[in-house]
Amino acid sequence: MAQNYDVVILGGGTGGYVAAIRSAQLGLKTAIVEKGDLGGTCLHRGCIPSKALLRSAEVYSTTKNHAADFGVNTGEVSLDFSRVQQRKQGIVDQLHAGVQGLMKKGKIDVYEGLGRILGPSIFSPNPGTISVEMNNGEENEMLIPHNVIIATGSRPRSLPGLEIDGEFMMSSDEALEMTELPKSMVIVGGGVIGIEWASMLNDFGVEITVIEYADRIIPTEDKDVSKEMQKLLKKKGITFVTNAKVIAETLEKNDKGVTIQAEINGENQSFSAEKMLVSVGRQANVENIGIENTDIIVDKGFIQVKNTFQTRESHIYAIGDVIGGLQLAHVASHEGITAVEHIKGNKPHAINYDQVSKCIYSNPEAASVGITEEQAKEKGFDVKVGKFSFKAIGKALVYGESDGFVKIIADKETNDVLGVHMIGPHVTDMISEAGLAMVLDATPWEIADTIHPHPTLSEVMGEAALAVDGKAIHS
Repeated sequence: MAQNYDVVILGGGTGGYVAAIRSAQLGLKTAIVEKGDLGGTCLHRGCIPSKALLRSAEVYSTTKNHAADFGVNTGEVSLDFSRVQQRKQGIVDQLHAGVQGLMKKGKIDVYEGLGRILGPSIFSPNPGTISVEMNNGEENEMLIPHNVIIATGSRPRSLPGLEIDGEFMMSSDEALEMTELPKSMVIVGGGVIGIEWASMLNDFGVEITVIEYADRIIPTEDKDVSKEMQKLLKKKGITFVTNAKVIAETLEKNDKGVTIQAEINGENQSFSAEKMLVSVGRQANVENIGIENTDIIVDKGFIQVKNTFQTRESHIYAIGDVIGGLQLAHVASHEGITAVEHIKGNKPHAINYDQVSKCIYSNPEAASVGITEEQAKEKGFDVKVGKFSFKAIGKALVYGESDGFVKIIADKETNDVLGVHMIGPHVTDMISEAGLAMVLDATPWEIADTIHPHPTLSEVMGEAALAVDGKAIHS
């Protein structure tokens, strides 16, 4: 028997389940269709498990390499990677149970199976009826929603000739499930995910080589941050090869591992390791969900939407990684809330993606909001820049982590903050101050006039803001 809903959401990842909670809060009868586990990629194969591993790697590296600096004699330090994985899974399981509890609290129906959008039928004159192929093999469920939200997420992208086999060739999905660490790994791709894995595995003691096609790692970040990240990670022992085009047909696998060549400045160079991690971005999950039964436009692999997140079918919305843009969990959540508010008939604010904070959870961390100095100049802004090092911040010295800086870019004409870029200790926890400053259209003097407590890492924000006008105190 068909079930009627106000909203049916395809996908129970971060964007999907947050949209479902807001939908229920607004009094809409809501259902989620999810073929895997609630929480999706972020909870089970991305944000949370990778950060759990990064934290273990940080503790191991700090204890092994730096404990004596703090006057702590540890003796011989060893790593039990099985315990590392157990801790990671325990965190994931706890959060998964929490999401399941939120679904029950909101009286949100969850269908465990694969949902497909059907075309016009006897059930509905418009596309949007959902057929759910249940995981347990029971008869398909038929859901008739007034509105649909597609939140099917993404998966790791690979390169032709570098297919994932789970043994020698891995994506981040397979790497998260490793039962033992390799002695060496080649990482193809020096973007955010590649750099996080390079940092983590290096802290665990794995020999790492990063091969990046662009002329620098994390190429979407400010050049100063990119340069500093490469310098600090190179100092820790990571090898970087930039301006390098991997030649997939040269890939060889044997009992000792993998070997591949890359073209660098017109010459081929060979690289070998026990494992290879392919980290070249993510592709949207748009297949097998019935898009062909609608007028929805898919361009370059992503669903096209308006700023209300409506597709070409006005009652079908799409959010998160499946629409491209900033493929971040916190972005998907806000897109989901915006879509549901629009469904309810409210008038939500359009998301300003220039005001979204982005984080890299490597060691050191990096974070940014707004545009880079290069982008600001390309847009025609006459910029002024303030930059302040953590080396002059007392709390950073107390932590024993004084590398890095905060950089603030402002418009000379209006004094508006255009972008803030950070690299250093705990900057992923500090970037929200900069994000709030941009939302409130703050100026550097307003940030500087905010009294930052001493001693804290946050003092670096106040000093960088003063530095924009050449007034930094401790430089």
